[in-house]
Amino acid sequence: MKKQKAAIPPRKKQSVIGYYKKSGWKTAVRDVLHDVIGSILYAAGIYTFAATANFAPGGITGIAMIINHYVPFLRIGLLSLLINIPVAIICYRLLGRVFFFKSVKSMLISALFLDVVFPHIPQYNGAQNPLLAALFAGALSGIGLAIIYMPGSSTGGTDFIIMSIRKLKPHLSIGTISMVVDGVVILAGWPVFGNINAVLYGVLMTIVSTTVIDKIMYGAGTRRMLQVISDKAQEISKAIMEETERGATLLDVRGAYTGDPHQMLMCVCSKVEVFQARRIINRIDPDAIVMLSTVDEAYGEGFWEPDMD
Repeated sequence: MKKQKAAIPPRKKQSVIGYYKKSGWKTAVRDVLHDVIGSILYAAGIYTFAATANFAPGGITGIAMIINHYVPFLRIGLLSLLINIPVAIICYRLLGRVFFFKSVKSMLISALFLDVVFPHIPQYNGAQNPLLAALFAGALSGIGLAIIYMPGSSTGGTDFIIMSIRKLKPHLSIGTISMVVDGVVILAGWPVFGNINAVLYGVLMTIVSTTVIDKIMYGAGTRRMLQVISDKAQEISKAIMEETERGATLLDVRGAYTGDPHQMLMCVCSKVEVFQARRIINRIDPDAIVMLSTVDEAYGEGFWEPDMD
């Protein structure tokens, strides 16, 4: 007789109202503030700098700008919303209700600033200096998107696709996925604007934007991790703690070839502390094996405290 497996109750999907009841009104206010501030910066980058520079950035906004090039009376924000609808429906199940609701809210606020507010603000003459337009458009839109992403939202479109890919492949950064996805749209700008410069400026804007996104979202918590294999690991860890006030962890390890026992010290430091730690290691044990790597983010005691809302 076959043994029946215990039934696993299906995971209850969280509703939007339930999410905000649990997290409180402060979270709702914070989300709206992120949307407003992020949308202002994003709209400044897209409308003020990129829209007149005769190149298309990546994403749904780039597609909207290409259509707007041929049909000027259709606004960029409105076109982005219309294109977003089928993409949002396709990605709804994978990303869930809360993310979908947050993103719709962010899309509407973003479209409002793009189509209603910023048309009343003077534009930069991007056609005259597209290089500066690409740089400022990338920086401003990158900062704006990072601010929108922080509370777990997006501006829709390829953001839905990007977040879906990241959910399936969490080791990939948002910026990296975005660069790949946006490349197709940027290439489409070549025949539309009639020259290779449209692609080059689009690539430049995307590189600046994705770099800014990654630096803001991950760079603030970037640390260096030291892994040191040494017979004097105890002495090294004591010196590091005394001279840098940074804690360390000791692990028992064994050499694969000799089978001899050793100790490995692991220490996560700031960029400044790592140079002090390396001097300490060289002073105490010049023969130590030292491995240095970058940690995208470190939080907890001794580092920044994460917002768990």
